[in-house]
This record gives sequence, C-alpha cells and structure tokens, in this order.
Amino acid sequence: MAFDALIDEYVAGPHKLREAVAGMPPGEWDARPISGKWSTREVVCHLADCEPVYADRMKRIIAEEQPAISALNPDAFAARLAYAARDVDEELALIESTRRHVARILRTLSPGDFQRTANHSIDGPVTLETLLRRITEHIPHHIRFIEEKRQALS
Repeated sequence: MAFDALIDEYVAGPHKLREAVAGMPPGEWDARPISGKWSTREVVCHLADCEPVYADRMKRIIAEEQPAISALNPDAFAARLAYAARDVDEELALIESTRRHVARILRTLSPGDFQRTANHSIDGPVTLETLLRRITEHIPHHIRFIEEKRQALS
C-alpha cells in the first residue's frame, strides 16, 4: 500500500513523544520556563485531546460521504479540560492507544480511500490524506516546544 510509510510514521509519534519527556522530573511537568508558552503537561494534554478528535474525523471520512467536521479551539480546551489535574502517563497511553486503533483501520484502506473528503468548518474540503499528514506532524511539531522547555530548565 502506498500509505504504509505514512501510517508507520503516524504510529511512531507516541514513542517519539515518550522519548522527548523521558526522565523529566515531576516538578518540571508544570514549569513554564518560557513566558507565554504552555507547560509540558499542557502540551501533552493538548496532544491527547487532539487524538480522539482526529480519530473521529478520519473515521467519519472513511465511513460517511463528505461529512462536516468542525475546528477545535485549543485554548478553550486548555482552559476548561482540567489540564493541571491530568496524569501525563494516562495522556500518553491515550495517544498510543488511539493511534494503534486508527492505524489498524487505515491499513485496510485502498490508496483511493485516502482521497475521500470532509468539509472542514474553516479549511473547506480536506482529504483523509491531509488529515493523516496533519496529525502525524502534530507530535513532532510539539516535541520541538518540549525540547525548548527542557533546554531552558537546564
């Protein structure tokens, strides 16, 4: 299948995230060494919140004809979804489990299925391939911020 490498990269994301936070002392999870940026716990919670949203979007594109999908507001999620009270290991497990679950479905698809579309509330028509690429890059994008925080703390 033409999308095996992309799906492999998608599945590898949680491992890269675990590596990025490995050995972080519990006292650093909530540190904000860079003004105006989220703590590492908030970053991990944000990633965990996005996984089921993207899973739902991708599954709906596969199962439905041009479903409507809506944008999410990361700042509203961070403000209202108890980020400070959430357990980082549980968040990481959710990300891993969600990606394994979705990858199993993605591996059954034909290359043409990745061109199925949804109508995004802001972006307009988006393909399954586009959403998969976005969520695959989401963890590496945020790992850069985690590394920046860790460097500022050392």
